[in-house]
Amino acid sequence: MEQPIGTDSKMELKVSQIPWWSVLLEGIIAIVIGIFLLYEPITTTILLIRLLAIFWLAEGIIAVIGALISTKDGKWKLLSGILSIIAGVIILMYPIFSPYVVLKLLVIFIGALAIVNGAVILASTLKGGGGMWILGAVSIVLGLLLLTNSLTGVLILPWIFGFFLIIGGIGAVIWGIRIRT
Repeated sequence: MEQPIGTDSKMELKVSQIPWWSVLLEGIIAIVIGIFLLYEPITTTILLIRLLAIFWLAEGIIAVIGALISTKDGKWKLLSGILSIIAGVIILMYPIFSPYVVLKLLVIFIGALAIVNGAVILASTLKGGGGMWILGAVSIVLGLLLLTNSLTGVLILPWIFGFFLIIGGIGAVIWGIRIRT
């Protein structure tokens, strides 16, 4: 059989080889955090927010150092680094109030995102994109509920995250076992 002319450049698809044990470990950690969020939502949320603050603080310091060393996009790296440092320090200085504020901002973001997604779905259905209008309407109602009553969203968000972490963790454990065999 003859080779077609012009096949000098081969396109190879590189699949990242994720070790099965890392997927399994990620699943187990997700399940454990999910269980803690369901069992002790306040304590676990405060701990996770503190870890996030430490990450932001470290990332901010690295970004500022990187901005001072490199002149390419230095202004934006410096701004990003300073904002990360400020967020990390504020969260660590106010450990009782910061989880509420962070969760409230997250609830507002999720509410706004739900409204935008619902509007996109409704617009798509009106243009003949299928019968998904109910999903768009429910998404808009959910977004409005979250924006008008964000305290309820803040109170239930740790349980929602816990539930999804457990489900996702079970999926990761199953996937880790499957890719091992």
